[in-house]
Amino acid sequence: MYLNRELTWLQFNFRVLHEARDRRTQLLERVKFLAIASANMDEFFMKRIGGLKQQIGAGVHKLSVDGRTPGQQLDECRIVMAEFRRQQREVYQTVLADLRRQKIRIAQFNELSEEEQAAIRAYYHENIFPLVTPLAMDPAHPFPFISNLSLNLLVTLRFPHERQLTMARVKVPVGSGVPRFLRVGTDNYFVLLEDVMANCLADLFPGMEVASVELFRVTRNSNTERGEEQADDLVQMIEAELRDRRFAPIVRLEVEKGILPNHRGMLAAELGLDEDLDVYETDVMMGMRDLWDLARLDIPQLHDPSHQPIDNVKLMDADNIFHIIRENGPILLHHPYESFATSVVRFVREAAEDPKVLAIKMTLYRTSDRR
Repeated sequence: MYLNRELTWLQFNFRVLHEARDRRTQLLERVKFLAIASANMDEFFMKRIGGLKQQIGAGVHKLSVDGRTPGQQLDECRIVMAEFRRQQREVYQTVLADLRRQKIRIAQFNELSEEEQAAIRAYYHENIFPLVTPLAMDPAHPFPFISNLSLNLLVTLRFPHERQLTMARVKVPVGSGVPRFLRVGTDNYFVLLEDVMANCLADLFPGMEVASVELFRVTRNSNTERGEEQADDLVQMIEAELRDRRFAPIVRLEVEKGILPNHRGMLAAELGLDEDLDVYETDVMMGMRDLWDLARLDIPQLHDPSHQPIDNVKLMDADNIFHIIRENGPILLHHPYESFATSVVRFVREAAEDPKVLAIKMTLYRTSDRR
């Protein structure tokens, strides 16, 4: 008689993915929905899969209200997630084809002309190369820390005149002003940063032969909440929780399709993952949440028309808002269809100016720089 919380959440994300598939939706809005679906799945692994793994690790056998053990829920989630990944790949390829028809293209570095490659290399060396730091991986150097949701290059190298291979991890420094999509020329023509880095490794490892370059990405458990009621200092509690999240166990490893089997196994072992269950191969863009950068392209005809909220009819009176509420009783507001500025902002502003108001208290819920 009950629906499973985890499985119904996944079904919700299929609905988000459907918006990216639906050609009735404007193209760059579809790109946005594809980014949202990917970000949602990242969160699902961090919170829900991480929580299930914690329960299994703690030996919890209590059934959920729908009658499933944590292990059963995890197994069923994996089946549904496999179907989601299949559909996500299909939608991504369809959206890319539709973008190309609108002259918005994501190219491979080796598809660029010599002049375009030279320009991209120059931009990379001037703006991004100083931020790149390779970390060796050998018996003398422990396996490096891999941050949550980071893109990384696993580079296999050979010193001159030596047969033995050595390995290094190079983090792709996306974020903090570094774009993942590098523009080629002045058109809407882009190449991915990790692709550029993979083709510029000779400058990072001068004199060495690059035997292979493979992309991988990790997802860490973020199910580390602490009880606010028992906290002596809320700020210290939040700081401790952030530290816990930074070094939390890894719950997913994404690798590019075709990665060498021994490298796949080595990464899984070093990260404490089951190679068969926790490693996901892909032949399309990894970390599609970064598609937000494309969704922000200023092409009005490929976006939904700008929404103009209306004013609530009861608040159109110029009288003091407290007098309006006293005369009309409770006023139900419907955001974003009704204006936030002429209702809530007005309410706060007039309260701040009213000498009878002693205090204003608010709860700020779920802020984000993307949505």
